[in-house]
Amino acid sequence: MFSAAVLVSSDRAFSGVYPDKSGAFLRDKLGEMGYDVVDLCILPDEFELLRDKLQSYVDSGVNLVLTTGGTGFAPRDVVPEATKAVVERDVPGISEAIRAGSLAITPKAMLSRAVAGIKDCTLIINLPGSRKAVEESLAIVAPVLEHGLGILLGEADN
Repeated sequence: MFSAAVLVSSDRAFSGVYPDKSGAFLRDKLGEMGYDVVDLCILPDEFELLRDKLQSYVDSGVNLVLTTGGTGFAPRDVVPEATKAVVERDVPGISEAIRAGSLAITPKAMLSRAVAGIKDCTLIINLPGSRKAVEESLAIVAPVLEHGLGILLGEADN
């Protein structure tokens, strides 16, 4: 069983303006998929807080971190930068696949700046902020996650 964590980047959800839906969906869906979900954290769109939380997941050995929100053009959308500050190896195919699959649904998908990458035994994937977009994105990457994590942890062959 792989461990997973969900990190929500949202000023408004953090301050209680509205309830988080995308992170809760991810937590529940990952649990249904057999992951041991160790954390769901909601943080404001602050680079240092997001970077430090991602690093804490790496340091604690979490295998998969899915972020939601903070990947667009708004000045406070800094999740890709926080992710890049932590990861050591990029995994562009994941974010490319999400964008390509999402473009079949909406042209707004090309505005995503989401990234994916690896540090130590942790795979971090940025997902969009809306619950609907998160569900669509997870459906795109879910079929390869177990195999990719198995390779990362030395439990599967390429």
